[in-house]
Amino acid sequence: MSENQTGGQSVRVLLAEDQGMVREALAALLGLEGDIDVVAQVARGDEVVDAAVAHEVQVAVLDIEMPGLTGIEAAALLRARRPQTKIVIATTFGRPGYLRRAMEAGADAFLVKDAPAAELAEAIRRVLRGERVIDPALAAAALAEGANPLTARERDVLAAAADGAVNAEIAGRLHLSEGTVRNYLSMAIQKTDARNRAEAVRIAREKGWL
Repeated sequence: MSENQTGGQSVRVLLAEDQGMVREALAALLGLEGDIDVVAQVARGDEVVDAAVAHEVQVAVLDIEMPGLTGIEAAALLRARRPQTKIVIATTFGRPGYLRRAMEAGADAFLVKDAPAAELAEAIRRVLRGERVIDPALAAAALAEGANPLTARERDVLAAAADGAVNAEIAGRLHLSEGTVRNYLSMAIQKTDARNRAEAVRIAREKGWL
């Protein structure tokens, strides 16, 4: 573990971001902080846990939308595999539903990427002190929005329908009957107050429920 400018030990950080230029820019900005050391970078959500374990990271900074696994899915796996690692979600998508799901997955902080880099650095320090850091505007919006009305299975079926798959294809992918798929889709459409499955997908994504 490297030492910072004051002689203390630097925080070992993992960056998970699928856009190379954004990831490198974040790494460069955090590298300017004397007490933060970016020891690992990955571009896929399914690479997060192995990299965090291999590099013994103290804080993982995760984007949400990545190939392989989302940052929220990766956060849940990382929390189970290496609970001592603190998790910061830093995303472009400041959606209340994402915030709720991230907290349920075990995230310690949730920030939007348009915040100054200094705020991310300070969030890394604060989560190490045991604090929880949440963008205040998002926290207020999440409270106003209420809980995600979709069940886990309804989310699975709606996500599978997002690419235009028909009920039979969705049933095959999720090992369900077509009737069960139809029922889940009907409930999802009703709960999102949508007219059809495509609109239900759009609404659920906009709210961060999917």
